[in-house]
Amino acid sequence: MNNEHHAGNRHQKQENNRLQEKNPGSSSRRSRHRYAGFFGVTLLALVPASGQAQEKPNTLPPVNVEAPKNRAATRPQPTSATRTTGAKRRASRSTKPPKPVVQTVDDGNGPNNNNSGPPLQQAPSLGKTGTKLADLPASVQIIPREVVTEQGGTLLRDAINNASGINSGGQDSLGYFDHFLIRGLNAQVYTDGFSDGDQLGGLVHSLNGVRRVEILEGPGSALFGSGPPGGTINIVHYDPSPVFHWGTSTQFGSFGTVTNNNYVTGPTTIPGLNYRIDTTFGGGEGFRDLTSQDYEVRPAFSWHTGEHTFNFALDARHIEQTPDSYGLIYMNGSPITGVSNTAKYSTPFSFAKQDDIRPTFTDQWDITNFLTINNRFSFTHREIDAMRNNDSMSATGTHIAVVNGLDALLGRQLRFQNDSDSFFDYQFEPVWKFYTGGIHHTLLTGFEYQHQVMDTNRVTADLPNINNIFAPVATENINTLAFQCDAKHSCDNNHLVANYYGLYATDQIDVTDKWKVRLGVRQDWFDNELDPLITVPGQFALTGVPILAGVPETRSDKPLSWNVGTLYQLTPWLAPYIGASQSYMTNFNSENTTNGIGKPESARQYEGGLRFSFLNEKIVLTTAVFNVSRDNVATLVSGVLPNGQELIDFDSQITNGVEASFQAKVTDQWTILANATHQEAVVTSAPQALTTIGNHPQGVPANMANIWSTYKFAIGGVQGFQVGLGANYRDKTYSDTTNVNAVPSYVIGNAMIGWENANWGFALNVKNFTNQTYFVAANGAGGFVGEGLGAYLTVRYRQ
Repeated sequence: MNNEHHAGNRHQKQENNRLQEKNPGSSSRRSRHRYAGFFGVTLLALVPASGQAQEKPNTLPPVNVEAPKNRAATRPQPTSATRTTGAKRRASRSTKPPKPVVQTVDDGNGPNNNNSGPPLQQAPSLGKTGTKLADLPASVQIIPREVVTEQGGTLLRDAINNASGINSGGQDSLGYFDHFLIRGLNAQVYTDGFSDGDQLGGLVHSLNGVRRVEILEGPGSALFGSGPPGGTINIVHYDPSPVFHWGTSTQFGSFGTVTNNNYVTGPTTIPGLNYRIDTTFGGGEGFRDLTSQDYEVRPAFSWHTGEHTFNFALDARHIEQTPDSYGLIYMNGSPITGVSNTAKYSTPFSFAKQDDIRPTFTDQWDITNFLTINNRFSFTHREIDAMRNNDSMSATGTHIAVVNGLDALLGRQLRFQNDSDSFFDYQFEPVWKFYTGGIHHTLLTGFEYQHQVMDTNRVTADLPNINNIFAPVATENINTLAFQCDAKHSCDNNHLVANYYGLYATDQIDVTDKWKVRLGVRQDWFDNELDPLITVPGQFALTGVPILAGVPETRSDKPLSWNVGTLYQLTPWLAPYIGASQSYMTNFNSENTTNGIGKPESARQYEGGLRFSFLNEKIVLTTAVFNVSRDNVATLVSGVLPNGQELIDFDSQITNGVEASFQAKVTDQWTILANATHQEAVVTSAPQALTTIGNHPQGVPANMANIWSTYKFAIGGVQGFQVGLGANYRDKTYSDTTNVNAVPSYVIGNAMIGWENANWGFALNVKNFTNQTYFVAANGAGGFVGEGLGAYLTVRYRQ
């Protein structure tokens, strides 16, 4: 895995010496590094100046930083004269010649590669106001890339165990896209502040070029508009560096796994313009023969000129994966026992192929010390072709029955689906910094427009029975399958269009140095349209009207979201906070169209917490209690319709819980990360499925806990050795709100031993070292099986 966080003091001194020895007036150029192999030649062709240092120091724009303010009652306020002087200065600035660019010395360990500093002094970008964690009256957690690298992780799903209150699972967790729950509710994934688009048909997120992962627990409210109520997961990428670096890593492991990561970053020949290119190539046979392939490239450019910082990035991915909808099928309420954990009930030739491309462009315009305007644009286009088994078990659908004296699996079906999703997102966000009396404000104001166009087309075929579930053999042949569309075969052919508009404001208020207040409000306008291209027998809208081809269904809503919170630094080591928030999410995606368009889902959260920090934040403990209610939730319920079709039920849910996260740097060599969550999630209302009231939602464990600890040491005077040990615990979870089927609780252990210096790194990770059979998610038809005992060797080099 790509690990960039230690280029080393030796390299830093060399870099500084080189910069100091240069003659600014010289026109000669010196090559800094040699490229090795095809990777280097390719990157050199892409960026001709990538291996060259600029002889004349580049200049970065002046950075406007507010000086610390004296908050005493006698602090002088600006007079009209000073304001006039400042106005004249700003008015005349445009006539001045460009300011000289100052070369920033960056050895690869600085802010481009680490969110450095004490934990609570870090400012998550999803907060949008530059507020550090210590001053946010909300539960926000930051997962550094370094931690995931230590654990041998290569995907976003590998990172989430390092945060409390979050788990994989929920509706359609079939292995070929990410689905997460935060505090028992759906979470949405964002990339550098931009939504993925369709909430139920996303993709598997890798860590290609990823610097850290930020998690906001609870409704996104004024910041994120139509987003799932559980929380927000924001993936943050590395910035291009003004100093040349490159690195590569390859991980070899069990189940034929190979993952290669590469990066190169540095300046171009244009003053102030830096670049970075990240690539990932990976794949393998996979546990349970779930093969996968992933090809990614992400070029990014950052240009500092005048008062502007322009950023452009392009994410391009091709992903091939193998769905496993059935997993280990349920028998007597639990995944089947008496068979190998590699026994397969899913179709052998299932597949999911995705192509995803996303250009993003941002302009940060620092007009004055008091005003910054951010223009942000993203466009995502995704194509997916998937063939997978239907994920449900019911008496009239997929079920177990005795045939010829053997337990057989009957009613199996195979879905073929093609989706196309185009998603446009524009954000205009002025950020104001000012005082009212002695109170400091950071006021984020904004307008957002999102436009989404989705086309989804699916048909279903019947499959042969599996004659003996204790010795399963799937005999289907793709050439003999007849895909159908009727009341007993799930299907659709829909064109969906959405337009979302939002006006919002969030004010981070420093009442005093110790007392912080955060207020936010957002007015949204949701306009959705569903155009059925075919008539599916038996499909009716929630109003009872049949869904007919050529008869569009539209819906418009105007929800108002808000959030409020306050935090007080009671002592240097204790800060209590409380908060409340309300948000809405449109019930509009490629999966929940069986009953037309439902009204938006809403969520309200009440939260209180205590943050403890000791020894200059070397030890940080954050605790929280929360109550989250959720209304009009689109929920899949199996086995309640006589024809075996799946029902989309709109119910209400509530989650009460408590959680804690702990991080400690016990010594310079020994670190500990741990978290624990207890939550009670229940269905409180279900008009279409009254028997589910009082039951638990799909995929929500009552208890979760994780721990990871590392220790660095020397052998024979050689520094750089490290060992790590950790464990993950999950309670049982249910397959749907009927609570008939569930997957059991589990504990798995993971270990690591490695060594690294300024350039090289080696690590051996052993995952699930007890070879425990466990289940990542409780799906409708069976449990999605976690990986067995596996060993992974990673070799890294960086320069």
